[in-house]
Amino acid sequence: MYLSQLILPDGSRAVALRRQDQAHLVPGAESTRDLALAAIAARHSLAAEAESRGQGAAVDLVAALAEGRVLLPLDHPDPAHLHVSGTGLTHLGSAAARDAMHGAAIDAADITDSMKMFRMGLEGGKPAPDEPGVQPEWFYKGNGHALAVPGAPLTAPAFALDAGEEPEIAGLYLIGPDGRPFRLGFALGNEFSDHVTERGNYLWLAHSKLRPASFGPEILLGDLPRHVEGMSRILRGGSVLWEKPFLSGEANMSHSIANLEHHHFKYALFRQPGDVHVHFFGTATLSFADDIRCRAGDVFEIEAPALGLALRNPLALDQRSEPLTCVEVL
Repeated sequence: MYLSQLILPDGSRAVALRRQDQAHLVPGAESTRDLALAAIAARHSLAAEAESRGQGAAVDLVAALAEGRVLLPLDHPDPAHLHVSGTGLTHLGSAAARDAMHGAAIDAADITDSMKMFRMGLEGGKPAPDEPGVQPEWFYKGNGHALAVPGAPLTAPAFALDAGEEPEIAGLYLIGPDGRPFRLGFALGNEFSDHVTERGNYLWLAHSKLRPASFGPEILLGDLPRHVEGMSRILRGGSVLWEKPFLSGEANMSHSIANLEHHHFKYALFRQPGDVHVHFFGTATLSFADDIRCRAGDVFEIEAPALGLALRNPLALDQRSEPLTCVEVL
């Protein structure tokens, strides 16, 4: 079962529920967040809340996507209260991809920090239930202002040295009135990054992640399958420039979802009532690691049937010159 948000032809917002190829509007729902708050208040699941509303008009999500009317599947009326973050080196093979991206040899006598972190995850990233494991690499990407809806451009700033895709699965969360985090579901994501900046020095990872991102178009309700197969591709001029399969789900990860969630929400800062969180779980597949350099107009396409409709975003480059940012003294 999947949820999505869209703009109707009359300009109003709506939530759609899809089973297989049949999608319909959820009566009385204008946002996934409001629907989730109602589910928390009623003490039942988000799926149960959506189903309790009955079945509204049928909706063609593919046509809505083509018309640019599909929104992010989860948002917040105040974008500053939507937090975007992620964890890296979480997937089997991700350390090799990171080292290849950095141009480093994997040598037992000269092991990289990335490989050390990856091995820590292999050894302690899947602890026993109800126990915390080793903490992962963590990064901040921004807030709701940094997000692009499905189909909209991912725009790299003029000072960026690279603009590359990262096909990932994101966990979507809402903080309840008592400060408890609730997972609403999972979505496809493009955790767009600047890999040249990161390659310059791994301590610039934080800078390289402060870029736009996109996720959706749909939320998969319930649990994430242990094994997820997907395809990441780049289209240039309508033709496939590069494509590569990717794997996700806990069977292909060095950390459990529960462990990644614990090490994010253990901070009280991230448990503020009403806030929304979008947390990317990492990847082991990058076109940059295969020496692909993206250009303006290229289209990123990420698909995994288990996560619903494919996510597509074109690449745009901000051509405006970036003068020195001067801070005025009051």
